[in-house]
Amino acid sequence: VVAWLAIVPPFSSRAVPAMAKVVLPLGLCLAIAPSLASSEIPVDTFGLLVTVLTQALIGIAMGFVTSLLFSAIAAAGSLIDVFGGFSLAQGFDPLAMNMSTVFGTFHQLLATMLLFASGGHLLVIGGLLRTFELLPIGTSPDVEVGTQVVVKAFLMFVVTAVQIALPMIAVLFIADLGLALLTKVAPQLNAINVMFPAKIGLTLLLVGLSFPVLPGAMRNLVDLALQAMAAIAGGG
Repeated sequence: VVAWLAIVPPFSSRAVPAMAKVVLPLGLCLAIAPSLASSEIPVDTFGLLVTVLTQALIGIAMGFVTSLLFSAIAAAGSLIDVFGGFSLAQGFDPLAMNMSTVFGTFHQLLATMLLFASGGHLLVIGGLLRTFELLPIGTSPDVEVGTQVVVKAFLMFVVTAVQIALPMIAVLFIADLGLALLTKVAPQLNAINVMFPAKIGLTLLLVGLSFPVLPGAMRNLVDLALQAMAAIAGGG
């Protein structure tokens, strides 16, 4: 549980207080403890260390897949930045501790808001606790199945990001093409001075029109995250 929470956004973000990062996994572990009473946990030093390491690796694998899927909306925002010309305004994100673009950060915050507003975080945490029933403590998952799940999660990450951003990318490309043709047809208009304000306004308009699509995308990503964790745990 601790390994999963240390990787999955927004729980891993620096915006979450350190005390909350300590209390949340402790509370989840106490909630799942009664159902683990029948599990056979080795008490010898070597067996206990192997069990703890195995559980940490399982949590890291599930957390990586979940965070990869949840990053799809932010990746769509980064694609919009590239084609909308906003990628030049990169800045350091102190919460994510990396360089981020304007709409990449905006879409990441928007995805976090949608996750909590829709109750998706409760579903994902419930799915994590459910994996203890599918994969009891002391057993190991199938590594080959886990590899397939990671590959499939990366594929869905790319597909989801492209599906969200592709309509806006197409419109921005057509706008670039039209402005380029205008420059060739009427050079005296100096279309380069019009290009940047027009693309900024068009990008903002398209991003606003894309908002109704995001709740459905987040719902699908939560379902995919639940399926991925269940598959890693051996539950199909």
